Amino acid sequence: MAESLIALGANLGDARERLYRAVAALCDGHLVRLLARSSDYSTPPWGVADQPRFVNLCIDVDTDLTPPALLSRAQEVERALGRVREQERRWGPRPVDIDLLTYDDVALTTPDLILPHPRLFERAFVLVPLAEIAPERVIAGRRVCDALAQVDTTGIEKLPPL
Repeated sequence: MAESLIALGANLGDARERLYRAVAALCDGHLVRLLARSSDYSTPPWGVADQPRFVNLCIDVDTDLTPPALLSRAQEVERALGRVREQERRWGPRPVDIDLLTYDDVALTTPDLILPHPRLFERAFVLVPLAEIAPERVIAGRRVCDALAQVDTTGIEKLPPL
């Protein structure tokens, strides 16, 4: 099995409920097994400011799927929960977004997938929940907690449990 760190976010509709459903659909306990889940965080939009706040979280999973197969599964979950990528504005509002951050220590660049995620260390909305579940994890030579110390976390709020 391989270990993968995954970021999820949403800012349309009942974002927290949709993210709960996304984690449940992605992690079937067989091909993808949930190891850890962060708290939910309310975060300011990134890239396009004129949109609702997001809810973001990270999960740590074990999987028998290859990186492309795991990406395909994540995109199937997104579509099942109402995401239509072809109709979206880049970095705009979305019902759900699932990003593969890492897959073991694999470095991969294909037209469809780059691992580790190329903007991981720029995004406080990913690093805050990721540091909750994997603060000492080293990704591309950097500890998650050290990367978090280098970004602005203004406006990120931990949400109470549902």
